[in-house]
Amino acid sequence: MRVRQTLWRLYDGAVIERPAVTLIAIAVIVASLAAFASQFRTDASTDSLMLENDEDLRYYRSVTAKYSSQDFLIITYTPQGYLFDRDVLTEIGKLRDDVAAVAGVSRVVSLLDVPLLTSPGLPLAELSKNPRTLETPGIDLPAARREFLESPLYRNLLLSRNGRTTAILAYLEPDRRYEALLAERERLRELKQKRQISAEQERELEEVSKAFKVHQTGHTLRLRQRIAEVRAAMDRHRPDARIFLGGVPMIVADMLRFIENDLVTFGIAVTIFLVLTLLVIFRRPRWVVIPMLCTGLTATAMIGALGMLDRPVSVISANFVALLLVITMSMTIHLVVRYRETQAREPGTDRRTLVRDTMHFMFKPCIYTSLTTIVAFTSLLVSGIRPVIDFGQIMTIGIVFAFFLVFSLFPASLMRLPRGTGKIENDFTAALTAALARFARKHRLPILGVGVVVAAGATFGITQLKVENRFIDYFREHTEIHRGMIEIDRNLGGTTPFDVILDAPPEPLKPPRPPETDEEELLGDYFAEVEAPQGEYWLTPHKLKEVKRLHDYFDAQPEIGKVLSLATLVRLAESLNDNRPLGDIETAFLRKFLSDDVKRILLAPYLSEDGRQLRFNMRIVDSDKTLNREALLERIQTGMERDYEPDRFRLTGVLVLYNNMLQSLYESQILTLGAVFFSILLMFIALFRSWRVAVIAILPNLLAAALVLGVMGWFGIPLDLMTIMIAAISVGIAVDNTIHYVIRFRREFARDQDYGETVARCHGSIGKAVYYTSITITAGFSILALSNFIPTVYFGLLTGVAMLAALIASLTLLPALLMTFKPFGPGTDTMSGAAGRTVESVP
Repeated sequence: MRVRQTLWRLYDGAVIERPAVTLIAIAVIVASLAAFASQFRTDASTDSLMLENDEDLRYYRSVTAKYSSQDFLIITYTPQGYLFDRDVLTEIGKLRDDVAAVAGVSRVVSLLDVPLLTSPGLPLAELSKNPRTLETPGIDLPAARREFLESPLYRNLLLSRNGRTTAILAYLEPDRRYEALLAERERLRELKQKRQISAEQERELEEVSKAFKVHQTGHTLRLRQRIAEVRAAMDRHRPDARIFLGGVPMIVADMLRFIENDLVTFGIAVTIFLVLTLLVIFRRPRWVVIPMLCTGLTATAMIGALGMLDRPVSVISANFVALLLVITMSMTIHLVVRYRETQAREPGTDRRTLVRDTMHFMFKPCIYTSLTTIVAFTSLLVSGIRPVIDFGQIMTIGIVFAFFLVFSLFPASLMRLPRGTGKIENDFTAALTAALARFARKHRLPILGVGVVVAAGATFGITQLKVENRFIDYFREHTEIHRGMIEIDRNLGGTTPFDVILDAPPEPLKPPRPPETDEEELLGDYFAEVEAPQGEYWLTPHKLKEVKRLHDYFDAQPEIGKVLSLATLVRLAESLNDNRPLGDIETAFLRKFLSDDVKRILLAPYLSEDGRQLRFNMRIVDSDKTLNREALLERIQTGMERDYEPDRFRLTGVLVLYNNMLQSLYESQILTLGAVFFSILLMFIALFRSWRVAVIAILPNLLAAALVLGVMGWFGIPLDLMTIMIAAISVGIAVDNTIHYVIRFRREFARDQDYGETVARCHGSIGKAVYYTSITITAGFSILALSNFIPTVYFGLLTGVAMLAALIASLTLLPALLMTFKPFGPGTDTMSGAAGRTVESVP
């Protein structure tokens, strides 16, 4: 008790007795943090959509490095006229040249640039000496069109199956510095994870991580500039064709744009909404200015802190400004309501006493509501998904900022203003909460029955939850990401990369070779010319049949679009060999007679240098409504295991990484919700010092969380990066209502030991604050529906639904439970009296 009194004396002396000093200190601190706002940055890299410490991610990066995969953009071009008309081809050539002129584009490949092999026929060995393309004079265009439509390489890659759409591939110059820093960072991180890192390597990891972040900022800016210039080049040719841009670099750049737009849009929209809400509720300038100062300075300080800490925001955490504004406003509204009620009840009280009593009275519920909200966001740390973890950390820091700013800025500001009037105008809220109080008192058993029915329906809905969804559905239909993915999926072989890596079996130990005879020594050099090089396991006629069989197996999967592998080269060679299979000598020389350009395009991406590892490169049709990633991967895994030992092959690629993230959501949801409810239950027991009160208090919030998950199951809304957070965050925020209500209920109940009258008084006092804050939060979250990122839209709307359900439960189910189970003692339960009175007890 003495410690508490000492702390309150220090607080009163610093904040209430010296408000000017407090305001100056706040201004200095916020200004110091705001100075780092220019270092605030966003991140939309593919890493931000992957699991933390995913072993498949490390393997994917090793495969990418081994086969020198290069980032590229896909430009789809559908002319108004006939694609193989000379004028149309000329226009394609102009577009190609304009894109090639963009700084950072290393090369551009179009149907004008690739060699024609069968129109007329040309041996592969002659490609480097006498290549023929569509731009070669005298080329037979109808024959060339047939080749593009029939070629195992060009079909569904450079030309659509209907022959009306073509693709232009713009390869971006690799950033070797970026790649080197990333590789070194990941190497040191892996050592740290295995606890094999030395102190020197720890310091090196810190330095490399800092260097990577700095370089990544410049890398991202350059990427966005390249995308903008490519789009500008495309715009000059749009009148002649339907053109879309696709590819992973474009998606990264556009998601960055979405993040920035969301930050600005949400911030402005929520600010306007909060100003209007405060004007409608309180109708006094001071009750608009002070809360908006609290929220605005909290957001400013947080942005500066993220810049100082070099913590970028992703598309997942881009809504942190809007959420922080809403949560801070909720806390401030509770203070305003309490101050006005005290002022109206005790009109003669001086300003200092009013401010002190308000802050002392509201400290306990506000500190617990802040802690429970922090618990909700820190629970996201167990998700294992980097952007979700970052979001939890950002919001945790933000709520800490909000609490300290509100409990210093709010009282200090009031101390610098005149006392003002305590008059509270007639408002709709008092009538509404009074009606709800009467309803809860008269119909408690039906309310409990409805709660049971809602819980049962929600439970069934939860059993229908799924995680499988389409990446394309993350974006609105009018966005170029969505339209470009549709075009590429339908006409050019799919969008999502997927690889299968197959190794040769381990080489047996060879016995020592006996001494050669003179004849063997003479013939040795000759046979060395026709035998496959040592270690080239797959380059034999028998093994090439196996490669083609596997290629056809993958190609037959309905979810898979384009497949490229060593079989593509083999079939091209066979088409030039009168469609006859390659013999021993042709196979042995396959690597030797190819030009460097052909090797780079047709061999190196699909066969390792030692000839012992195959790579089957595929693209998945992500817009396929029947796509089930988990089922596809299991089917391929099972199919491969019928012929190969599991340690000989591995599935990899963006498809696998994204599926890992999706499948982890179920476990994350269970861990997250479990952590939240367990932590909040412990806090309730500590706060109310009664397990009965704690259980009763948590039930309405449990029902609200179950309801929103049930709604998702009923309407087929899948769990994803955003919706996974809804239940936990909704509980963490909605539980604020319960804390405020139960604390007030316990204080009011001590007055006359009457449950019914206590409900009436609580609904007329704290009930109004609960109503104001819940409606504010619900509407504030609904503003997220303005986002172009569909998971953010779901997050905002569904969290709004959860908050609305929590509000109704707090003002109906919670009082019904309290009156039914009487956790504060037997007391009485009269039905008389004016329900909804705003009489306040002294704290």
